[in-house]
Amino acid sequence: MVKSVVFSDFDGTITCEDSNDYIADRYGMGKEKRLEIFKSIIAGTGSFAVGFREMLESIDKPFDECVQILHDNITLDPGFTKTFQYCEKNDIPLIIISSGMKPIIRSLLGKLIGEEKANKIPIMSNDVKIDPKDNSKWEIVYKDTTPHGHDKSISINECKSEFDKKYPNEKITYFYCGDGVSDLSAAKECDLLFAKKGKDLVTFCERDHVPYHEFETWEDILKAMKDVLENGVGVGALMQNK
Repeated sequence: MVKSVVFSDFDGTITCEDSNDYIADRYGMGKEKRLEIFKSIIAGTGSFAVGFREMLESIDKPFDECVQILHDNITLDPGFTKTFQYCEKNDIPLIIISSGMKPIIRSLLGKLIGEEKANKIPIMSNDVKIDPKDNSKWEIVYKDTTPHGHDKSISINECKSEFDKKYPNEKITYFYCGDGVSDLSAAKECDLLFAKKGKDLVTFCERDHVPYHEFETWEDILKAMKDVLENGVGVGALMQNK
């Protein structure tokens, strides 16, 4: 029996820092240029797939060196482990829906929470192609051909369809957790959207009148989940910007 499912972005949501931004700001185009690209995506004048590829192509580091840099510098949100344990105890699937690259996500997640726990979390994301003869040559491989590169709404709805078929008599509550421009396609697909305080997803939601619940750490997410799943609070009561 499944009464709830949690979908979550990875970079800047499960982690405190965005791994792709971290590398691009320090070893690629720099923060100022990256922010210009993100502003165009939010404004709708640029696509995520084009802008993100440009950002990654600016990085002048071999792939394995990038992974090591991230291992040394990316940290876990302080409330994530507790939330993961709650989900595991209560049979709540937690699925990562990311616009990042699966090898980086899988490696970082294993380092941050341990391989055993990490292997229990499905990841739907983009991939990476590395030149077998030259590790310094690598490129992102997008999950689909949409302007998002990975249209998260498609992945979420595929999952929702599977859960609804498997549990036809259950009213499943779907949560999505995110922070940035890669989450715009997912913002309207779940019963309750958790958007990280001070980040681009909140800006988008405010502009487009998308209801959301603001969070600072996963401790806030866990509290809200318990309110809905244990205390009978309706998701509507937790929504801001209605």
